[in-house]
Amino acid sequence: MITRFKDYLAKTNLAKNTVASYVWTVNYFLSHYGEVNKKNLLAYKGYLVENFKPQTVNLRLQGINKYLEFTKHDRLKVKFVKVQQKNFLENVISDADYKFLKAQLKADGYEDWYFVVWFMAATGARVSELLHIKVEHVKVGYLDLYSKGGKVRRLYIPKNLRSEASLWLKRKGITSGYLFLNRFGQRITTRGIAQQLKHFADKYGLNRDVVYPHSFRHRFAKNFLDRFNDLALLADLMGHESIETTRIYLRRTASEQQKIVDKVVNW
Repeated sequence: MITRFKDYLAKTNLAKNTVASYVWTVNYFLSHYGEVNKKNLLAYKGYLVENFKPQTVNLRLQGINKYLEFTKHDRLKVKFVKVQQKNFLENVISDADYKFLKAQLKADGYEDWYFVVWFMAATGARVSELLHIKVEHVKVGYLDLYSKGGKVRRLYIPKNLRSEASLWLKRKGITSGYLFLNRFGQRITTRGIAQQLKHFADKYGLNRDVVYPHSFRHRFAKNFLDRFNDLALLADLMGHESIETTRIYLRRTASEQQKIVDKVVNW
C-alpha cells in the first residue's frame, strides 16, 4: 500500500522531498497507531501538537490527509492547527551587516562568495534559483524561471551588479555556463552555500542566526520596499502567489522594533 501511495504522490507534481516526508509520516503513523480511524488520527495529532511547531504539525497532517485521499477515507481528514502570525520578521540580516559582510568578502579576496551574497540580496533569488544563473543571463540582465504550474517569473539582475559581475567573469575567463561552481567545476549545492555562509558568520563575528541563504532574499524585499513602496510589484518579483504573503515585509524586524521602542519610549 505504501509503495502505491508513493507512486500516487509522484504523479501529483510534488517535490521529491515532500513525497519522502509524506511517506515517512504515513509509515510512522501506521507503525505506531496501526488502524486508521478517527480516534487514532486524533491521538497522533495530539502527539504532534505537544512535540512540534505548528508548521511541522501541519506538514505531517498534510501527509496523513493525502493518504486518506488516496485510500478514499476523505471523511476522516484531520483539521490543521492554526499558525499564529508573528507581528515582526525574525532572523533577517540587517542592511549594515549585509554591507559589512559583502565588503569583508571582497577585501579578503573571497570574490566568488562576494557575488553569491550580492546576487541573492540584489535579485531576491531563492538559493535553489541562484544555482540556475548563467553567464548568458548576466549579459541579458535577467533569468526566466518556470514554476510547476507553468507560470513564468523573471528574475532581474540590476545594472550595477551586471557591470561588476561581467568584469569578474572576464578576469576568470568564463564566457558561458553556470556562475557558481565548486572546486571540482560542478555547480555548488544549496547545502554547500548554507554551510559556507555560517563559516563566514563565525569568521567575521556576525550572528549565525541571520547569515543563511533565505535571509538575503528577505533583505532584498525589505530594501526594495524601503526605496520603492510598491507591494504588488514586489510580490511579482518575489514570485509570491498571493500579495498577502508579501505583506510580512511591511513589518519591522524584531531588532528594528527594539531600536524604535528604545528611542521613543522615555516615560
